Amino acid sequence: MFTGIVQGVAQVKALTRKQGLAHLQIELPLENADRLENGASIALNGTCLTVTDFEGPLVQFDVIDTTLELTNLGTLDVGSWVNFERAARVGDEIGGHLMSGHILCCAEVLAVEYPDANNCHIRFKTPVNAAPYLLPKGFAGLNGCSLTLAESDQESFSVSLIPETLERTTFARLRPGDRVNLEVDPQTQAVVDTVQRYLASQA
Repeated sequence: MFTGIVQGVAQVKALTRKQGLAHLQIELPLENADRLENGASIALNGTCLTVTDFEGPLVQFDVIDTTLELTNLGTLDVGSWVNFERAARVGDEIGGHLMSGHILCCAEVLAVEYPDANNCHIRFKTPVNAAPYLLPKGFAGLNGCSLTLAESDQESFSVSLIPETLERTTFARLRPGDRVNLEVDPQTQAVVDTVQRYLASQA
């Protein structure tokens, strides 16, 4: 389980692609590399991955073909940067919203705007399968970051980012055409799906 509060960025140090699988190695900041163990969960760009090996801050994961196709992890290369979050521990403060690390799809960046020195607005194309769950002022996980949607409709949705978020994450590197991993709020998804099933049964 994750909170959507990205702890920092990590760089891809090694990447080996095989048929249906990729071996991915990242380097965590030293202050975030404590108490690592094989089998632990770490979210990279919001995608829950299992630690398969580590040496100091160098951490390795196996990424299967389904994950490579569904998320933007398939576009990574050596030198790429990713958002990371260690799995939440009992007693941790939940500053964002509970997230599973299960990505629904990717959303394409349409525009990145800086109206002034302290604000950044990013607009994304609304994926068809995510549209029912993206509500104005609702929550979504974008590359692992818990964010409130400023605007949302069937065509696009937007978020507004403060300097702290830009400094701590990879969002400052985004450009039009880039894809971000999208995880919808599970509570919103449950409510919307329940209502849609009920309406369908009454038709």
